[in-house]
Amino acid sequence: MNQEELRKKIYHIMDQHKVGTLATVKGNKPHSRYMTFSNDDEFTFYTPTNKETHKAEEIDENPHVHILIGYEGEGYGDSYLEVEGQAKIRDDQKIKDWLWTEQMERWFSGKGDPEYIVLEIYPEAIRLMNADADTPETLEL
Repeated sequence: MNQEELRKKIYHIMDQHKVGTLATVKGNKPHSRYMTFSNDDEFTFYTPTNKETHKAEEIDENPHVHILIGYEGEGYGDSYLEVEGQAKIRDDQKIKDWLWTEQMERWFSGKGDPEYIVLEIYPEAIRLMNADADTPETLEL
């Protein structure tokens, strides 16, 4: 598959799936948790969190992260993405406003809550898995 086809398939999975796992590094060991993700047209992932969480602390110490997203759980052939990247903590109001949903009121008092931050994940490589006979295929960014 050419790079343009690969980009389209990857973007389709990113657009259709909002829950995945985020792995950080804690004491030289992986630490994973489920997160909700949004994305932009450049394959950047965004996920809201509290600045007092372990993941924020772990990203401060080591920005390398790994995301799994897309698997439906319907069988061995489900397509999904493996994403290697680097995370950055963002607390500017514009990005917090963009990501805000009413469901987040469970954890935050509002868009302006000082505990509310956003993790911005810049992929370095995205591997498309189980999409067809040509996969896995890696998009290097």
